[in-house]
Amino acid sequence: MKQIYIAGISIVTAAVLYSCKPMQQAQPIKPVVLPASYNSSTDSSNSALTSPQQLFTDPHLKQLIDTAIANNYDLQMALQRIRIAQSDVMLGNGALKPKVDASVVGALRRYGLYTMDGAGNISTFMLPGKIVPTNLPDYFPSFQSSWEIDLWGKLKNRKKAAVSRYLASTEGRNFILTNLVSDLASAYYELQAIDETIRIIDETIALQQQAFEIVKAKKEAAVLNELAVKQFEAQLINLQAFRLSLQQQLIETESRINLLAGRLPQKITRTKTFVANTFAGTIKTGVPAALLEHRPDIRQAALLVSASKADVAAAKAAFYPSLNITAGIGFQAFRPDLLFQTPQSLAYSLVGSLAAPLINRAGIKAAFNTATAVQQESLYQYSKTIVHAYTEVYNGLLRADNLKEVYRLKTDESNALSQSILVAQELFRTGRATYLEVLFAQQNTLKAKLELVETRKQQLFTSVQLYKSLGGGWR
Repeated sequence: MKQIYIAGISIVTAAVLYSCKPMQQAQPIKPVVLPASYNSSTDSSNSALTSPQQLFTDPHLKQLIDTAIANNYDLQMALQRIRIAQSDVMLGNGALKPKVDASVVGALRRYGLYTMDGAGNISTFMLPGKIVPTNLPDYFPSFQSSWEIDLWGKLKNRKKAAVSRYLASTEGRNFILTNLVSDLASAYYELQAIDETIRIIDETIALQQQAFEIVKAKKEAAVLNELAVKQFEAQLINLQAFRLSLQQQLIETESRINLLAGRLPQKITRTKTFVANTFAGTIKTGVPAALLEHRPDIRQAALLVSASKADVAAAKAAFYPSLNITAGIGFQAFRPDLLFQTPQSLAYSLVGSLAAPLINRAGIKAAFNTATAVQQESLYQYSKTIVHAYTEVYNGLLRADNLKEVYRLKTDESNALSQSILVAQELFRTGRATYLEVLFAQQNTLKAKLELVETRKQQLFTSVQLYKSLGGGWR
């Protein structure tokens, strides 16, 4: 007997050691090292800490942002994903605690007479003068409990992974909010740019109409021919057609804003001072390391790395023996009137089991390999997100500096060409310039004004994108 006992202990010990065989871990990747600053500036001030309501000065834009935050469908869906992740946390927390169920079992059993139970029952008295009946009723109200003791942290790590994913889902919502504010502000500025373009076209149409009347008068006076009239008329028609296309762009941009705000198409109230648009202050970038704190997508990626590490730890713990305790207590009898007589009807059980996987561990290995690969992928994704964030800010700073100089030059060009129209028209009236020179002057001036509006729009877009790239918009 002693030898059998020793052999049993040896088998169990070997099984435990085999199940605890270490698995291959994920290979570490080279961390991303951010520079100390984007340029020579060491100012730690960061516009990411500024809320949209403080940054944007236009009251109509502020109201649109509030409406979008309350109604945007993407944000509402993100909120539901947060609730799903929150439920997973509750599930993981519950797995760490004992499970207790209340049950009421009613049964009727008949054992074969040529079995051990059947043969024993026909000769066993349950009550004085009453043997066990062939058809045996069984009533059993009880409390049943089961509990897996978390010896190796498997359940704890599953809960940790669920908590990290819950926090990551909140950062995912913040990232959606950041993009929403950025998209809404950009669309609003685009709408203002279209308004400004229409105003310029209307002014140009008025000037073109005056020039057209002059050409017609000169044609009637036999100073010019029909060709000049048709040239000016064609230019006028072209401007009118361009204005109609701008109206369509206006409608589509308003619809895009309304979609972001979670409502049906309607007119967008807006300020008409497009060129004078400013922020509450210059966009300040701070230091690159601040991206790790302020960018929701980086924070989300970091939390997913933590979740994947916990998944690997939980998957590794599945190779180890698991200890389960089951218990039950209740009353059991073959007649309801005898059910609650104690101690005769009292029934209870307490079982502890230690089990370790030995053969055909392919499923556990597959789960571990999958968790390891997911962890490796999340590490690469985290590094990629950091590099992408830094590149966005870096490019945005250079673009902002270049656009500032471009805008200055385009302003000078537009002013010079606007003066050239007056000069060309005056020379045309006195016969010292041809109608083609007037046309060219008008076309070049219009082009310069439109490019100036486009440059200003790109400046505003760049500031908004830089604000987003720094991680602003979700606070």
